This record gives sequence, structure tokens and C-alpha cells, in this order.
Amino acid sequence: MLFGEYNQQIDEKGRVRIPAKLKAQLCEEVTITKGTNGCLFMFPSKIWHETLATRLSACPISDLAIQRSLRAFFSSASILEEDNQGRCLMPRNLRDFANIKKDIVFIGVGNRVELWARENYDAYMSGKVQNSTMDYDKLFAELGKYNV
Repeated sequence: MLFGEYNQQIDEKGRVRIPAKLKAQLCEEVTITKGTNGCLFMFPSKIWHETLATRLSACPISDLAIQRSLRAFFSSASILEEDNQGRCLMPRNLRDFANIKKDIVFIGVGNRVELWARENYDAYMSGKVQNSTMDYDKLFAELGKYNV
């Protein structure tokens, strides 16, 4: 079970260290993808492969709405790789999506970790949510039909 809130900073090259308490529970391979409300989702390999990929692979090709959702979700996914100093390079497209510049927050949310730009997280928690990701959120909601 992933939980807690951890403040970090991303360096000018887009590298960050995953907090030790979360890293120990995430395991060696971590998949990161666009999340909802402007955050990024980080999944342990077991959850990614055994739950998400398996369920989503069962979606019918004939369901055009779900195919659009699948494309949006899977095309943004990357496996994080650590350098020899324990830092992970966050893909530029995901940093841009989440508006990540410097100050970030990792939060554990049960089976995943969410990565937020500090200012977006503060706005979200105070109820001042930005609507810039609403299209992606609607696409992601379509995946709920398949117990994701």
C-alpha cells in the first residue's frame, strides 16, 4: 500500500530521486504515464503488467471511444530508468503535461504514486482545480468501463 506525501525538486535536466519510502514499495521497474487532474501516475511493474495492461488489452477493438482512451493512456507511458546516482529522468512530454518546473510532490495513493507540480497540487487540494486537462480526464474516465 502506497501512501504519504513527499516534497522534492526536479533538477534543470528533468531528473529526480524517488523518495526512498516510495521507491522501496514501487520495486525496480516503474511505469509513469499521464494521470488525471494534471498529475502523473507511477505504477509498480506488477500493477502495470498484471492489472492495467491485462484489463486494458481485453478492450474490444471495435469500441472506438475506448480505443481513443487507450491510445491517449498508453502512448504517454514510459518506464523510468535510474542513473548511477539514483536519479530518474522524467520524460519532457510528461513534465509539460503536469506543468512540472521545479518543486514537486509525490503522493502515495494505494496502488500508485502520483507526481504533481507543487503549485498544481496545492491548487487541487484547496479546491482551485485547473481545467486544462479535462479532455484527457474524460478519455481516462472511459477506461472505467473496464474496471481500471
